[in-house]
Amino acid sequence: MVDLKILAVDDSPTMRRIIINTLKRAGFTDITEATDGKDALAKMKVDNFNFVITDWNMPEMNGLEFVSNVRKSSEYKKLPILMVTTRSVKDDIIEAMKAGVNNYIVKPFTPDTLKEKISQTIESIS
Repeated sequence: MVDLKILAVDDSPTMRRIIINTLKRAGFTDITEATDGKDALAKMKVDNFNFVITDWNMPEMNGLEFVSNVRKSSEYKKLPILMVTTRSVKDDIIEAMKAGVNNYIVKPFTPDTLKEKISQTIESIS
């Protein structure tokens, strides 16, 4: 798999660690952390990312607001975004897709699920 520059956005340090460790086991090494949507947008202004993994429920700016902000910029229209969240209601998934996420994982997840969803997301936009 191509090495992506990934931005992992989650307000929980534990969850970020789980995502990062899972990504590293899957062969991804270029990973940057952000604590919420505002932090993520600030990091996107100074660095270019090929892939974003974001939580939904975060303070300051939640994942849905973050995704909507990202999609407003023509620069990020095609940036793959994977939402990883505890929200599993069908309406929430539909709302996230409408906001612009490319794929969706419900926590808890397995390393295989994360790797598979990243692959599916990359293939769907290629």
